Amino acid sequence: MNDESKSLEPEAQARVRSAPSSLAGASGSDGQWRILVFDSVESTNTIALGLADDPANHGTVILAREQTAGRGQYGRSWLAPADSSVLMSVLLFPPPALRRPVLLTAWAAVSVCDLCRQLTGLPVRIKWPNDVMIQDRKVCGILIEQRASGPDKVASVAGIGLNVTQSATAFAQAGLMEAASLAVFSDRVFHCRRIAEELLGRLDAEYRRLVEGDLSSLEVRWKNYLGLLGTQVTVACLKETRQGRLLDVSFAGLELEVGGERVRLQPEMVRHLSP
Repeated sequence: MNDESKSLEPEAQARVRSAPSSLAGASGSDGQWRILVFDSVESTNTIALGLADDPANHGTVILAREQTAGRGQYGRSWLAPADSSVLMSVLLFPPPALRRPVLLTAWAAVSVCDLCRQLTGLPVRIKWPNDVMIQDRKVCGILIEQRASGPDKVASVAGIGLNVTQSATAFAQAGLMEAASLAVFSDRVFHCRRIAEELLGRLDAEYRRLVEGDLSSLEVRWKNYLGLLGTQVTVACLKETRQGRLLDVSFAGLELEVGGERVRLQPEMVRHLSP
């Protein structure tokens, strides 16, 4: 926890909104997303983690217009100028069956993919484990962070950074040739707040299905957005790298055909999956 999360008093520093949700009865939730909106923060995930000791904060959403020291996967940075991106962190205290990072990453990534496809009309894919791509350019990054303050108090924060209004020129000037925004792929005028509201609605509907026990519909769409089934892939794990034909992807594991044998790898052990 850095100095920002220690010193901030969210209600005093943020504009507070609420939105209907399907969280009623979960970890003390009153059935509303509690939304804290900041003008500028170092990291929305840091603020959310600062609230992670109290299950009553289940369903708290941190939104920011600007992020100056965001975190990405494996310690990478994620910076965003004001009003350029949806910068969102969702704090949950999921039931044990929903705490796996791979499942929470799929929950966030599929929700973003569905929204991006609707807004641009273009094919969208997930680059393992947590990037959303349009035409091989990254438009969104996702980071799941967790904190346990007791055996039955495990908080999960889903951080989402979705590029919305930046121009292709802005990315080129920053040397980010593999990045893009929704505006790069559409002539529409996008507003970050409206897109954040639409994304939260999708996250809410998907989370409701998960709580009701329907993991299969999310798994199928996650698998489709990942693609690569039936192709030769390279799987970089924590301690080794495997190559083989990808037979299946599920929350239970990745199944490869390697030298005529089937090999199953736990999703949480896979750092990269590439053609």
